[in-house]
Amino acid sequence: MIEVHDGLFCLHTKSTSMLLRRTAFGHLELVHYGAAADAADADALAVKRTIAYGCATNYAANDPTYCLDVVPLAWSGEARGDYREAPIEWDTDLGAASDFRYAAHEILDGAAIMERLPQARTPDQTLAITLTDEAGAELILFFSVFGDTDVITRRAVLKNTSDTPITVKKLMSSLLDLPGRFVMTTFSGGWIAEARAERVPVGAARVVNEAVTGFSSNRHNPGFLLSEPDAGEDHGRVYGFNLIWSGNHYAAAQRSFQGITRVMQGVSPADFAKKLAPGESFCTPEAVMSFSDAGFNGLSAHMHDFVNRHIVPAHWQERERPVLYNSWEGCGMDFTERRLVELAKKAAKLGCELFVLDDGWFGARNSETAGLGDYAVNKKKLPDGLTGLADKLRALGLDFGLWFEPEAVNPDSDLYRAHPDWAITEPGREPVYGRNELLLDLTRPEVRDYIVDSVGAVLDSADIRYVKWDMNRHSTALGAKAYDYILGFYDVLRRIFAPRPEILLENCASGGNRFDLGVLCFGPQVWASDDTDPIERLDIQNGLSYLYPLSCMGTHVSAAPHSQTLRQTPLSTRGNVSFFGLLGYELDLKFLSSVDEKDIRSQIEFYKKYRSLFQFGRFTRLPAPEGETRWQVAREDCAAAGMFYRLAPAAPGMDELRLADLAPKARYTVMARQQNLRVGDFGELVRYVVPVRLNPKGVVMSTADSIYVMPDCAEVMEASGAALMSGIRLENRYAGTGYNENIRMLRDFGSRVYIVQKQKEWGDSET
Repeated sequence: MIEVHDGLFCLHTKSTSMLLRRTAFGHLELVHYGAAADAADADALAVKRTIAYGCATNYAANDPTYCLDVVPLAWSGEARGDYREAPIEWDTDLGAASDFRYAAHEILDGAAIMERLPQARTPDQTLAITLTDEAGAELILFFSVFGDTDVITRRAVLKNTSDTPITVKKLMSSLLDLPGRFVMTTFSGGWIAEARAERVPVGAARVVNEAVTGFSSNRHNPGFLLSEPDAGEDHGRVYGFNLIWSGNHYAAAQRSFQGITRVMQGVSPADFAKKLAPGESFCTPEAVMSFSDAGFNGLSAHMHDFVNRHIVPAHWQERERPVLYNSWEGCGMDFTERRLVELAKKAAKLGCELFVLDDGWFGARNSETAGLGDYAVNKKKLPDGLTGLADKLRALGLDFGLWFEPEAVNPDSDLYRAHPDWAITEPGREPVYGRNELLLDLTRPEVRDYIVDSVGAVLDSADIRYVKWDMNRHSTALGAKAYDYILGFYDVLRRIFAPRPEILLENCASGGNRFDLGVLCFGPQVWASDDTDPIERLDIQNGLSYLYPLSCMGTHVSAAPHSQTLRQTPLSTRGNVSFFGLLGYELDLKFLSSVDEKDIRSQIEFYKKYRSLFQFGRFTRLPAPEGETRWQVAREDCAAAGMFYRLAPAAPGMDELRLADLAPKARYTVMARQQNLRVGDFGELVRYVVPVRLNPKGVVMSTADSIYVMPDCAEVMEASGAALMSGIRLENRYAGTGYNENIRMLRDFGSRVYIVQKQKEWGDSET
């Protein structure tokens, strides 16, 4: 995977290569990163330097063509002629300048282990290149190769080898200078509107993707893409970047006049400062990068495989996740054990496998204003404690899961009254609250011990199989503590869950505030958003899918109209969108009609049948007309495709289903998942299909709507893989001219899911 040829370092994955070269002056030049290449290609791929540029600052008097400002580098410094953004800022006895040059290298089998930071598991090999600066510092750049997923990771370790302190103000995990013109895609938004893809051409003005809220942030996900301007989902060159980090992050891209795009990523330098005493080191988080010349879908496949194989805990790798029911929308904090058991009985009958008790089970936690931090069970609500509830759930065939928010505290709590100094505030100022909360100072060992002991004791007190770890408090009050806070957070997660690997940990931070690779190293899934409106989720899940697999996205069905948008959506669409992730339900089951119950049972049965396909199949964003979203997952001999519509048009045209990643010569059976139509949705139109005129809001119609459904169009076809990838025609949509059993009745926000099964006689060899 890694070769060294007289100062040339070649890192190879299955289909990509990175070539690095030690220049005559000891700098680390990036010769190539992209499609597969070998050492013999280095001279042809390298940027030529045969004439000096005007206004250049020459690095050495004996070589007028060597100017660091125009050399494509894998690391750079300050005040030596490179006027592009530097990956390091510091104060030393020699000032702020830096000039790191090659000293040594080493090839390691596997990884160089980090003690306090999470990192990707089981790389093939790691290249460690040591650079030194005359101010008295050693910089080790680690490059780890994950050949099976076409991913390379990078990180940096800075060691003070001088006799005096060094103050580090900025240290990036990675720097790459890539020749070419690019568009930067980031995934930004806010609460209940996360991961919206935004595309900005990279030019002379720096494009920055940064979070400074203390956490990886729903405002700006740490992952981003660089693509050629004409790249599409299935064609063109695309680079993907991410960071195994859950705190403030920074990424920037900027194109020089000579056509080289500098891209870097790492911990945000905002309010950052690390003082290194002689002999001390600072380690950056691990940066992740991949390349594909098969468009965005090709790049996503690399990143998805990488997360599933090398990021999520080993215990949960390829392990199917349960269908859960969460109590929050059903009862909030206002519940009794009897009420919970009633909900659990209904959830079990519907086919759910895990019952999650959300907020309100501890201390004086009857509202958001009190009790947070006190993890003694509220015996008024749960007289038999968590053990009694868990036993009752187990008798129903359900596993038991529990909500926590251990990092925050309410001022109205026993914990705060005993230890007000444990909360993070700004000295000399009145505290600033978010959701009536303050953050606990996880940089303090005694605070971490309290959380580990409190949460651990609860988990060991009952048969708890799942934890929803919430965090609802942004904070700029962390300041210089921001980096160490995240290290403390990781320490807490490691100490709680490493001894309990069988507990399914789902991270949640007001939805997508911590949707990052750092938390996925401790638990295999993240709550994607507090917004469960399926139409909003199309954008949220679509954005996340560029970098994260479906196996880590929590996706729930909730009630309609939706509490976040007031939008009325069909139950079928709520289920269809949630299939493309980790299915769960979050609504008051008491108010379900018999028709709703039947539909939900059908959804869960369908999902369980194809669970491994939806959770671990190869995901593809399919081409779709404007106003539609189309997704596919494929695994072995089976695929599933979702077609999601926004507003229903008048007189719609023909629809086609065009798939990907099938065997061209094989034959497939294509079948739409059976969906039902609610009688009440047709209102006055019912008069066209019944012999009497009915009041659309009367007793007869409301009764019929609660007990009777009309089956939607049943579509079953056969076609070759080649035909399916070219596009097959579907049955007509409703066009205002009548109804029969062969019409697809797709109203506003309608959807369909198709299962595509290879016929057995074609076998596995027909590719």
